[in-house]
Formats: sequence, C-alpha cells, structure tokens
Amino acid sequence: MQNEKDVWFHCNNSAIRRATRQLGQLYDDAIGDSGLKGTQFSLMSQIAVLGNPTQKALAESMVMDLSALGHTLKPLIRDGFVILVPDEKDGRARRVQLTEQGLRQRDEMLKAWREAQDRFDKAFGKERSEELRRTLAFIASPDFAKAFNSN
Repeated sequence: MQNEKDVWFHCNNSAIRRATRQLGQLYDDAIGDSGLKGTQFSLMSQIAVLGNPTQKALAESMVMDLSALGHTLKPLIRDGFVILVPDEKDGRARRVQLTEQGLRQRDEMLKAWREAQDRFDKAFGKERSEELRRTLAFIASPDFAKAFNSN
C-alpha cells in the first residue's frame, strides 16, 4: 500500500494543478504590466480565435461551465474589453465579442506572451514543449473525458 506522500506525488490531478499554479504565476508576472491575468489573456485570445463565439461555445472550448465563464467575463466586460451581443439567429444565445479596446489590449499583451512562450520553450525544450501541449490538448478533449469516464 502506498503511503500518503507517494499518493500525493503520483497523483496526476495534483501534479497538473501544481504545475498550472506555477506556470500561471510565471505567465502573470511576464504579462504583469498589462493589468490583466494570464487567464484573461487566454480568454480574450480564444474569443479572437473563435470569432465572436456564443457563450456556450466559448465555455466548451475553455473547458469551463457557463457560470465560471460568466464570472471570468465580468471584469473584462466592466473594463470595456468584451461585450455580450444577442445572437442574430437565436435570441436566447449571446455572443462574446472583443471591443476595439479589447483587441488593442490583446495585441499589446501578445508581445509579452510570446516572450513568455519563448522562455518556457528555452527552459523546457522546444520539442518537449510541443509534446506537452499535444498531451494537454488531448487531456482537455472530450475524447479523453469519454475514455476516462468509461473505465
């Protein structure tokens, strides 16, 4: 039987959460002058990539529930970076859109983010970084959740 220390060390969930907190702090420091956190930058980038997604589509792409997404969007809306607009085809759905100010802010943050990415790749190794992103993308996928829940 494993002792408590071994369980903690070998727990995938704990390891990923610790790494996420560490990396989040490093990226927040790297883009710190912007006044936004890395999570907000990621959200703004995902909105730009998806091209004004519905809240549901954005939540799914970020692997978040709608209430967590709403909580995360509030300061971005308050500060004028994001707006919610009614969907033209479905009046019940709302689309998330970057404002001009939000686009400018994201563009300004891209340079610091790219520098953080380069520092990560240098510290971790470019090939290992690419493999890590592929692995984490799979873990965040619906296919992985389905496989995990079928066992």
